[in-house]
Amino acid sequence: MVALNLFVYETTGRALAMGLFMAVRLASGFVAGLVVGGLLARFSAKSVMLWANVGQGGVMLVLILAPESLVTEALMAVSVVIGACGTLFMVALRSSIPEMVGEDRRAWANSLSITGRSLAMVAGFASAGVVVSLVGYTAAFLLDMATFVVCAVTVALLPIAGGKGAGIAQEAAGAGKPAGAADKAADRGVRRWRPVAFLALAAAPGLGLMVALRGVDAFGSSSHNAALPVYSTSLDASNPAVFVSAFWCVWALGNIGAQQVIQRYAQRTGRSVGALGFGYGTVVMSAAFIAAFAGFPLAVTAVIALIAGAADGLTEVSYTSHLQTLPATLRGHAFGLSATFENLGFGVGMILVAAALDRFSPLAVVGWSHGAAIVVAVVFLLRVAALRRAERTGRTGRAGLRKEEAVEGRPDRGDRDGAEVSRG
Repeated sequence: MVALNLFVYETTGRALAMGLFMAVRLASGFVAGLVVGGLLARFSAKSVMLWANVGQGGVMLVLILAPESLVTEALMAVSVVIGACGTLFMVALRSSIPEMVGEDRRAWANSLSITGRSLAMVAGFASAGVVVSLVGYTAAFLLDMATFVVCAVTVALLPIAGGKGAGIAQEAAGAGKPAGAADKAADRGVRRWRPVAFLALAAAPGLGLMVALRGVDAFGSSSHNAALPVYSTSLDASNPAVFVSAFWCVWALGNIGAQQVIQRYAQRTGRSVGALGFGYGTVVMSAAFIAAFAGFPLAVTAVIALIAGAADGLTEVSYTSHLQTLPATLRGHAFGLSATFENLGFGVGMILVAAALDRFSPLAVVGWSHGAAIVVAVVFLLRVAALRRAERTGRTGRAGLRKEEAVEGRPDRGDRDGAEVSRG
C-alpha cells in the first residue's frame, strides 16, 4: 500500500486521486463483506482464499504490464480487486480457523495469525521506502505479486475440508420449513444474504452490539491513521516520517508481545479471552491512542504506543475467537457483516476526520473519535455483565427447580413423579 499510494500520487499529481483510490478500495471491501457469506455457502473457504490471492496477484501483473495510456484504469482495477479480494480472504480465513485447528485451539491460532500479520506489517512498512527508492515501482509491484503467489501456494496446502459451504445459508434460511420452501429459498440466493446475516447477529446475545462496536472502533482507527502524519509534522517538519515509523514499530511490538501472552494463556488454560477482553481492550486501546496525541515526552509516548498495540492485539484475538464460536452455518455471514461494518466505519471516518483536521487539533479529532468507541465499549461491557448475571440467575433458578421437583414434583405441569416420591 505504501508503493501503490505513492505511485498513484506521482502518476496523477493530485492528492485527491490518492483519496479516491482509498475510497474505491474501501467501497469494494464493503460490498465484498455483504456477499462473502453467500459465497462461503456455495464454495469452500479454501477455494475462496485461493482465488482471492490469484486475483490480487493477477491484477498486480496487469498494472505492471499496462501501457502508460491505461495506467489510471489499471490503478482503479487494482483498487477494486485489492479491496474486494482482501476482504474475501480475511473473512474466509477467520471463519475456517476452527475447522483447521480445532475448536479448542482457536485463540492460539488467532494469536499466531495476528503475530504473523504484525511482523509482516513492520517488514512491509520498513522495506517499502527502500525498495521503491532503490529499484523502483515495478520491482515493488513484482515483489507484491510474489507475496500473493506464495500465499496462494500456502492456501493450497492448508488442511481445510474441501467440501462446499454445503447448504449453510439454506439451513439458516430454510430451518423449520418444508423441503420445497428451502429449495425455493436456495433459488433466491442473491436476496438471501440479508435475513441470514441478521440471523447471524441474533444467534448470540450481544453479538449485534459487538459488531457495532467493531465498526465504531474502525471509525476511531481512521482518526489516528489520518492524524499521525499531521501530528508528526508538527513535531519535526523536516523528518515527519521518523515519528510515524517509530510509533507503528513500537505499536507492533506491543501487539506481538500481547499475542505471546495470549498464546501461553490459551495453551495453559484451554480458554480464550472472551467478550469481556474485547470490551476492556477497546477501552484501553482507545484511551492510549488519545493519550498518544497529548504531547507527552517521546519516552512516555513510546510506552503509550506499546500499550495501544498490546490492547489492539487483545481486542483482535478476543473478537475473532468470539465470532468463531458461532455455528458454521452462520459464521461466514457474521464475519462478512463485521467486515462491512469495519469498512464503513473506517471509510466514513476518513472523510470526516480529513475535514475535521483542517479546523481542529489532532488531539481533539482523535479524542472525540476514540471517545465514541469508549462510550460504546462501556455500553457493551454493561450488556455483557447483565447477560452473565441473568445466566447465573437462570442456572441458580434451574438448580432450585430441580431440587423442588425431586421433593414435590410439578403439579402445574401434571407431573406425578413428586407424588410417587413422597409416597415412597
